[in-house]
Amino acid sequence: MKRLAVALLFFAVLIGIWEFAVRSGRWSIVLLPSPVFVAEYIWGALLDGTLIESTWVTLKRLLIGYAAGVVIGLPLGLLTSTTQVLEDTIGSLALGFQTLPSVCWVPLALVWFGQTEGAMLFVVIMGTVWSVIIATDHGARNIPPIYARAARTMGSEGFHKWTRVILPASLPFLVSGMKQGWAFAWRSLMAAEIYVTILTGFGLGHLLHYGRELNAMEQVIGIMIVIVVIGLLVDRLLFSPWERFLHRRWGTNVKET
Repeated sequence: MKRLAVALLFFAVLIGIWEFAVRSGRWSIVLLPSPVFVAEYIWGALLDGTLIESTWVTLKRLLIGYAAGVVIGLPLGLLTSTTQVLEDTIGSLALGFQTLPSVCWVPLALVWFGQTEGAMLFVVIMGTVWSVIIATDHGARNIPPIYARAARTMGSEGFHKWTRVILPASLPFLVSGMKQGWAFAWRSLMAAEIYVTILTGFGLGHLLHYGRELNAMEQVIGIMIVIVVIGLLVDRLLFSPWERFLHRRWGTNVKET
C-alpha cells in the first residue's frame, strides 16, 4: 500500500509540473496541451470506440508477431548454446541484429511485402527473435553444471536432458529475455504502424502518426500514455510474477519488485 501511495504521489507531481509548464505560457497550447485536454481526448476516444478498436488491432498484430518470434528464437537459442561454433556464428548474428534499430527493418519490409500485414509482422518478428535467441543461449549456458551432471547420472541424455533439465532450468533467464523481446516488439510495431498504412486496421501507431499530421498534440500524447500504460500492465501482471516464481522455483537470486 505504501509503494502504491508513493507511485501515485510521484505521478501526481509529474502531472502538476506538466500543468504548471502549460500555464506558464512558455509553450503554445497547440504544442503542449494541458493534462485536461489529453484526458478529454482519451475519454472521447474510449467513448466512440476508436481507442478500443485501435488497441485491439495493435495488440493482435503484436501477439502474433511476438509469438512467432518466440517460436523461432527459442530453438535457435538452445541450438546456439550447444557448441562454440554456433555461438560464434548464430550468436554473433543475433547480437548484431539486436543492436539494429527496429525502424531499419521497415524499408526492407515495404519492398518485400508492400503495404500489407505481412510487412508489419516481419518487423515485429525481427524485433523479437534476436532477444529471445540471446536470452535462451545465455540461460542454457549459465545454469548450474550440477543439474546436467545429475541428469546424466540418472540416465538423462540428448533430447530428454534438454527438454526436461536444461530448458526448465534456463526459464528464469528466458523470461527476462522474453520481457526484453516484448519491449523490442512494441517499438518495432510502432515504427511499422507509423510508416506502413494499410486498410485492414488502424492501430495505435496510426493514431500517433495522424495526430502528428493534424498537429493534434493531445492525441499524440494521449496515445503515448496508452502505450506506456499497456506496457506497464503487461510487465506487472504477466512478466514480473512469472519471473519471480521461476527464480524462486530454481533458487536463483532476484530482487523482488
